[in-house]
Amino acid sequence: MARTFRTRLFGFSLGLLIAAGAVERLQAENWPQWRGPRNDGVSSETGLPTTWSATENVLWKLPLPGPAGATPVVWEDRIFLTSAKGQDLVLICADTSGKLLWERKLGTGDETVRGDEGNSASPSPSTDGKHVWAMLSTGELACYDFDGNEVWKFNMQERYGKFSIQFGMTSTPVLDGDRLYIQLLHTNYYLLAAVDKATGKDIWKHERRSDAKAECEHSYASPIVYRDAQHEFLLSHGCDYVTAHNLNDGSEIFRAGGLNPEGKYNMTLRLVASPVVAEGLIVVPSAKNGPVLGLSLDAKGDITKSSEGHVWRREENTPDVPSPLVHDGLVYLCRENGILICLDAKTGEEQYMERTHSQRHRASPVYADGKIYLTARDGMVTVVKAGRKFEVLASNDTGEAISASPVISNGRIYLRTYDSLIAIGKK
Repeated sequence: MARTFRTRLFGFSLGLLIAAGAVERLQAENWPQWRGPRNDGVSSETGLPTTWSATENVLWKLPLPGPAGATPVVWEDRIFLTSAKGQDLVLICADTSGKLLWERKLGTGDETVRGDEGNSASPSPSTDGKHVWAMLSTGELACYDFDGNEVWKFNMQERYGKFSIQFGMTSTPVLDGDRLYIQLLHTNYYLLAAVDKATGKDIWKHERRSDAKAECEHSYASPIVYRDAQHEFLLSHGCDYVTAHNLNDGSEIFRAGGLNPEGKYNMTLRLVASPVVAEGLIVVPSAKNGPVLGLSLDAKGDITKSSEGHVWRREENTPDVPSPLVHDGLVYLCRENGILICLDAKTGEEQYMERTHSQRHRASPVYADGKIYLTARDGMVTVVKAGRKFEVLASNDTGEAISASPVISNGRIYLRTYDSLIAIGKK
């Protein structure tokens, strides 16, 4: 009898452990592309560390061969990122124990822009769990399997035409279903393209209209795909407009201007921060203290000079480089000077505007577990409590320069600095 009871108790306990493990696995998330699993910078993971230092809560640190601003991507036990290595440009695969698995040369001719602002390894890779796609500012776009075997590769400048953009083509392609969507907006042409992810062949190309002038033709923003039960579109941001496009052929659904007012046109208003779509709202940043737009998902046609399709408009304090974040009815805008602005998503009404860390911010904010993570160029990561009341929970000095956005996956925070890939988690 006692033996039978112990056997049943063991089986019950084992079942609880298995169930708990299953729940944990369900809660864990991959981070398959630049802005995470839903292209909005939001993670559903919990139990993440709030504080760390050069040693506290650092699980491992992998030295990297050179600097880059490319955000890593994570799929289960694999991590992928691009990097400079002298004049070479490489794709790196590591595992989640911090071991380097392989490295592949994607191209050559790295160029540093604006001193220490970026280089030719700035676009971020994407993965679907079987393959990884990587782009360089030099125009290379390639697909590899998880073992590092090349599937296909081509140069976009050879296929579409020579780039003419002041600080390099840093727009990251967006992976969606069986396609990669590419945005190439610069002086020589304004192009959107859909590429078959399995073959690298074009599915469609669309020439985007614009009356932008001079440096305003240059966009460093990345396209975004959004879909729900009623909507499906590709967002493109640059050349004075945000536009939405049909995924089947690239045709335009709507456009909104007013980002660079005609009466005081700024010839250097290039767009860097990407829009975000969340909770029934499109949040569109501009640049250089310009306006921020809150648009409806149901917009149609050219709404530049119409109130139709506009939910709200904020006339100033746009983020210049970090992309917006939307969560739980609030919009968070991190300006390049470290000021964090919180708005009501329905009305655009300001909840607060507070300074976090007085350094350049180039990374986009991410949300997880009730917290907003803001990353400064000097390696300081400020953790702010999510909500309508401003509260700094922690300021964590990584001690290394960073321009890549944080990555959250499987209970960890990954930081790609100019020197290292760092895994942060509770020991």
